[in-house]
Amino acid sequence: MSAGHGHGHGQGHAGGRHRWRLAVSFALIGAYFVVELVYGLVSGSLALLSDAGHMAADVVTLGAALVATRIATRPDASGRRSYGSYRAEVFASLLAVVMMLGVALYVVIEAIGRIGGPAAVSSGPMLVVGAIGLAVNLVALLLLRSGAAESLNVKGAYLEVVADTAGSVGVIAAGWLVAATGQPYWDTLVALAIGVFVAVRAVALGRQVLAVLGQHVPEGMDPAAVAADLAAIDGVRDVHDLHLWTLTSGMNVATAHLVTGDQRDNHPVLDQARDLLRRRHGVAHATLQVEPADHHGCDELDW
Repeated sequence: MSAGHGHGHGQGHAGGRHRWRLAVSFALIGAYFVVELVYGLVSGSLALLSDAGHMAADVVTLGAALVATRIATRPDASGRRSYGSYRAEVFASLLAVVMMLGVALYVVIEAIGRIGGPAAVSSGPMLVVGAIGLAVNLVALLLLRSGAAESLNVKGAYLEVVADTAGSVGVIAAGWLVAATGQPYWDTLVALAIGVFVAVRAVALGRQVLAVLGQHVPEGMDPAAVAADLAAIDGVRDVHDLHLWTLTSGMNVATAHLVTGDQRDNHPVLDQARDLLRRRHGVAHATLQVEPADHHGCDELDW
């Protein structure tokens, strides 16, 4: 016997609830990217150009995040996606990681190439554009902050904007140092620091994305504690074949086999188990198989 319930597409979907925040942030950052790219080319500032490159990555990843939230909440008409398309958000987060690492690598290589070479950098545009970028990024941070705690997709966008905010601060600092000292190498050093910072954030997010794609146990969840809680339900003698993973942000999934006494009404067991998993462990969907004590079919599994 199994306990299941419908996969109401879009219900409980963390990313979909914050789609409007992504849309507004996308518009703000897209507009600012154009401004920063133009002034980066005019001023010759590597810090501005490196931050513009990161902003370009933001435009792509925020756009991908928007598309992913739309795909994730779309009902499946093919009948072949039994869990819907929720994983689209996770792949969008993976794209964010790849883009961030690519930008970081470019900035570091370009910064190293400029060390010791002549460079003419105009500090005025750096200060003005950096200040505008800081304001834009702070607005985007406020928009995305609440959603970042619930959705891996929104978190990817949020971390991109965090890196952008640091980049804007770096651009302002580089502009001030160049103006104060007359030494253009400050621009290169700040660009190098931005590249390293972006890379570190990308690796942290990448580890979370790979954990979801690898179907690891959700962060903060203890499989032994889940099994013990299920085994403590009245009528349950044993718990085995327990699997716990994350489908997408805010949607944890579980499957388990519950061994009960012979010839008993298993409805209370199923109801209590499903309620326990949802209430105590945050499992959005559970598929539970109840077996009598003399059932031995699971012993034949070889994986």
